[in-house]
Order: sequence, then structure tokens, then C-alpha cells
Amino acid sequence: MDFISTSITAHIFAIYLLLAIMIFNYFSLLNVVDFVIVANKLKFFTPLFHGLNFTVAYTGATVSAFSHDLSPTVIFMVLSTLLIMILEIKRYKKMRTILSTDTKQQDEFIIYAKRIYTIEIFAVIFTFIIAKIF
Repeated sequence: MDFISTSITAHIFAIYLLLAIMIFNYFSLLNVVDFVIVANKLKFFTPLFHGLNFTVAYTGATVSAFSHDLSPTVIFMVLSTLLIMILEIKRYKKMRTILSTDTKQQDEFIIYAKRIYTIEIFAVIFTFIIAKIF
């Protein structure tokens, strides 16, 4: 049973780190001075973001499998992880196509990315609340 408690600890720690990256990226978008600098920050954190999201999914699946629990709460957690992954991929693909001289697309992207991070943050918080209630 020590394995399960370690997995739960790693799972929760990875969730907090993932949430911290989301909040940092959101605040980076609020304080945009130069789009290229913000884009480089987001490019730097994207692999770390996906690695932590994978860690959350893998440790969650491990705990669920060892405890033989496939409740609606666990299914909601899986869907939340998939939503976060899909939204982050869409954000990155949209960011890649923006030229450094196209200010209109840059402004549209900043609004788009703020919405994406807001959805992701609320998805994590809502999943946490659902997990605590049920």
C-alpha cells in the first residue's frame, strides 16, 4: 500500500505544478510587452506542461488500477486531462503560425490563449472540487 500513497502524493504534486504553470502562463499573457518574448516563454513551458499532464494522467491511472476504481469521478478526471491536453495542443499550433510582424494575429492569439488557460484552470479546479465532493 505504500506504492499507492506514493503515487497519490506524486499525482497531487504534479497537479499543483501543472496548475502553477497554467497560472504563470496566464499572467505572462496579461503582461505582454513583446509577443516574441511571451511566445518563447510559452514554447519553453510547453514540453514541461505536457510532461506534467502525462504524469498526472499516468499516476492517476496507476492509482485507479491498483485500487480497482473506475467511478464516474475517475472518468471525469480522465476527460479533464484529455481536455487540457487537446486545448494546449490547439494553443501551441495556433501560436506557431503567427509571424513576428503580424500584430493583429498576435492580439487575437493573446485573447485566445487567455481563454484557453482560463478554461484549463477552471477544469483543474472543478475536477478537484468534484473529487473532494464524491
